[in-house]
Amino acid sequence: MTTNTPDRSRTRFPGISSRAYEHPADRSALVALRSLTGFDVVLRRMSGLFNERAIRLTFLAGSVRASENQFHNLYDMVRDAAYILDLPEVPELYVEQNPAANAFAIGSDKPFIVVTTGLLDLHDDEELRFIIGHEVGHILSGHAVYQTMMMILTRLGARLAWVPLGNIGIAAILMGLREWHRKSELSSDRAGLLAGQDVEAVKRALMKMAGGTRLADMNTDAFLAQAREYDEAGDVRDGMLKFLNLLGQSHPYSVIRFAEIDRWARDGEYGRILAGDYPRRAEDKDAKISDEVRNAARSYKESWERSADPFIGKVRDMADAAAGAAGGLFDRLSRRGDGGGGSNN
Repeated sequence: MTTNTPDRSRTRFPGISSRAYEHPADRSALVALRSLTGFDVVLRRMSGLFNERAIRLTFLAGSVRASENQFHNLYDMVRDAAYILDLPEVPELYVEQNPAANAFAIGSDKPFIVVTTGLLDLHDDEELRFIIGHEVGHILSGHAVYQTMMMILTRLGARLAWVPLGNIGIAAILMGLREWHRKSELSSDRAGLLAGQDVEAVKRALMKMAGGTRLADMNTDAFLAQAREYDEAGDVRDGMLKFLNLLGQSHPYSVIRFAEIDRWARDGEYGRILAGDYPRRAEDKDAKISDEVRNAARSYKESWERSADPFIGKVRDMADAAAGAAGGLFDRLSRRGDGGGGSNN
């Protein structure tokens, strides 16, 4: 497919780098992974365990592929999102009969998007535009590749569950991948906002993910207040329980996503991108791991300072020290790797 002009006036972002919208913790992980010598080879070999061609054929056989003749509105939305975010190739999109509201991007060689009928029943067109832009953002960032790797490890872990201690190492890796994945969801929420450029539609979509279709019974200010209440918790015990509850989750909770996108839309970064002030893809090769690790550390520190969670206050100093040490470690590794300069993406 080729990209076409969007069906209504929205700002387009020629040559935009995914770094423009990626959450700093997500971005630092991606820059580090991409810069590891031989990582792409390992990833490709792991991908061989997950037959991407077979999965695509499964959806081709058992679901409906959006086109000019089928789900034409979704077909236009994915073309629009690819055009606005300047994705070189428009991904295929499949509609799967499933009452659970879900959408995902999968694949490493030729990523594609899947949405369920439950998702289509839940959201209006502008909300769907955000969700499809969210999935296109995953593809532009390369998240689909790493999400596929997480699926491989999850399946491998299930196979090794019967082996004594065989699943512990994979479980530890998956815990780290899930934390990255939760941050990647925040990144793609921003990409979805850039694609649809309708803040209220994003908020409606996230509220519906929590409370269903009855928007007349929901209120954005009240939902944001709910997010603040969740953040404040009660005492250290509640903070620990929130941390433990989140460990098994692939996505941040809806109130967290709502508060994050509300803050990002208001703090000026979204407006700067709309005005054309954003990093370009051509500059990605100059991205340094040490800089991105520091950006991630700064982002975590800022979020901790905003947080009223008493548990966060207890671990803040220890985490700050660990983040600083990580930045120094990447600096030393970078100097060794290139004779004194930074290690580039």
